[in-house]
Amino acid sequence: MLTDKVALVTGGSGGIGRGIALALAKAGAFVLVNYNGSADKAQAVVEEIEAAGGKGEAVQCNVADFEACGDMTKALLEKHGRIDILVNNAGITKDKLLIGMSEEDYDMVLNTNLKGAFNTIRHLARTFIKQRSGKIINITSVVGIKGNAGQANYAASKAGMIGLTKSIAKELGSRGVCVNAVAPGFIDTEMTRVLSDTAKKAITDNIPLGRIGSVEDVARVVAFLAGEGGDYITGQVISVDGGMA
Repeated sequence: MLTDKVALVTGGSGGIGRGIALALAKAGAFVLVNYNGSADKAQAVVEEIEAAGGKGEAVQCNVADFEACGDMTKALLEKHGRIDILVNNAGITKDKLLIGMSEEDYDMVLNTNLKGAFNTIRHLARTFIKQRSGKIINITSVVGIKGNAGQANYAASKAGMIGLTKSIAKELGSRGVCVNAVAPGFIDTEMTRVLSDTAKKAITDNIPLGRIGSVEDVARVVAFLAGEGGDYITGQVISVDGGMA
């Protein structure tokens, strides 16, 4: 159980982030639902948490902005006194074959997905060290492990998160802080539902378990790592992909 724990979930207003926020709240954590664009979507997640008997709060911040992350974490620590769990889930895609990918397409994805994770960890590291405890869970992707045509920027950002995870785990381990990555495969979200049935079948045919994953499949693993079950696990990449990788 995560009773009395405070969790910050970046990109928590939809998709996998929403599922993670709900799972952590169900386990007893007070969940800070970070968003960049839609306040309504974030507030809807908070209301869903509260309707289920949990507690949460919507927090606006563009995680790609280093200074903004600093302001956000400072304000949250002043208000709540502590943050025990950080889930770096915020991410965007700008898919295009390399020969057609602009510098802006590349930089935007790296800045949000990879630098965003660095920004939040950098601003909360001292807090975790002082507390001599903490769980940092970075949401990477099977694409960061295998690569994928048309997603050079996304794959690079997610592979970078794996290196970041393993390095920070070594730096903070002696202070009781666990740092892990979760690598989802093909998950049923708004982003994937737009694909044609033919495309979905082609992907499913390459998944040993023979089905598309659910948001809950990912959220349960994150909740496990955030709780006592993850107390002796650090520096790991756990694939939740039905065997794709």
